[in-house]
Amino acid sequence: MVAPSLSFDARPLVEPLEPGAARAFAQELRQRGRLPGLFTGTNVIVAVVVGVVVVAFGSVFLVMFVSIFVAIAGSIAGTGGGIAGTLVAVVPFLIFGIVLAVGVIGFIAAQRSSAERMLRLDRFARANGLSYLPALGTPGLGTPGLPGMIFSVGDSRMATDLVRGESPRFVEFANYRYTTGSGKNKSTHTWGYVAVKLDVPLPHIVLDATGNNALFGSNLPATFDRDQRLSLEGDFDRYFSLYCPAGYERDALYLFTPDIMARFIDNAAALDVEIVDDWLFLYAKRDFSTVDPATWSWLFSVVGALLDKFAQWSRWRDERLAEVAMTDAAGAAASGAASALPAGTAVPFAAPAAMLRPPPGVAPQGRRLTRRFSWVSVAVMIAVVVFWLATQTGVLGLFFR
Repeated sequence: MVAPSLSFDARPLVEPLEPGAARAFAQELRQRGRLPGLFTGTNVIVAVVVGVVVVAFGSVFLVMFVSIFVAIAGSIAGTGGGIAGTLVAVVPFLIFGIVLAVGVIGFIAAQRSSAERMLRLDRFARANGLSYLPALGTPGLGTPGLPGMIFSVGDSRMATDLVRGESPRFVEFANYRYTTGSGKNKSTHTWGYVAVKLDVPLPHIVLDATGNNALFGSNLPATFDRDQRLSLEGDFDRYFSLYCPAGYERDALYLFTPDIMARFIDNAAALDVEIVDDWLFLYAKRDFSTVDPATWSWLFSVVGALLDKFAQWSRWRDERLAEVAMTDAAGAAASGAASALPAGTAVPFAAPAAMLRPPPGVAPQGRRLTRRFSWVSVAVMIAVVVFWLATQTGVLGLFFR
């Protein structure tokens, strides 16, 4: 996150760019291996497939148009319209040329827009004491490698336009994509996320924002056992559904004190929140890393409002680990005493339990929430299958005659 001594500077997102600066920046990124080339890796496959499809369909339509217009031209020529017939015969080639030109211009414009966005985000990051990375997840560029729920779902996972800070703690703003399904049922899922590194591992806790839920409930890619739902005081339940592992209710109340709950309500009510291991994630089904100054101002204010509360969380310890530590210490002491004293001699002292403070960490039962099946999704899939079978077998026609 931005250092306290620096102010929020959004000018690089909107100020004019020097001619050729964006293209030069994109070329530099490719030379440094931070951005894949236009025609390398999967881009080659995509370009070849698109090219083959365009040529194939273009040729088919061109032949059809030529046949039709040649026939029309012959008819016109038969009535004395030789010049008009020639012009009509040329029309298909003009149409094909126009379509091809529009495609090339559109491709160039998209590349230019992408280069300008990357340059603006890089300059914005530098102006605010941050760093910029174009992508993670493409071949040769690694993967996000984060433990949040959205990072273990689907295929073709990719984080783009990553803006990172190191002080006072590591924070990452980025956009994220993954796909699910295949063929006609393939879907691309779009997320924006903020990842904040915490001082110590904490229990797995999810705050499902009620304001962004879909028609059939939560918009999150995972559903959790309802027995893990914890109701908090005040109006918190109006904005968030909080889930914590069974037996960690007191720990959740320690972490979410009234002042911290107020911070989340006032600043992050539109975001889903996940605490897992030593990370805090903020999610939304929209791009976060954009050239919109208002979006960045909002995200900076959200993270800034929460940062000073994380020091309180760093003092949390899992008492269940104290029992393990005390047992291990007692076993080690007994083993050492047994080897140093004659057989049958009593150990003259024992380590006081009060002195054994639990180490940072979370006991196994608190590291992950228990997930459950989404019966709504199952019901929708069954309905789709039944409808397909009815249409294929003709049963549906019995009811609609």
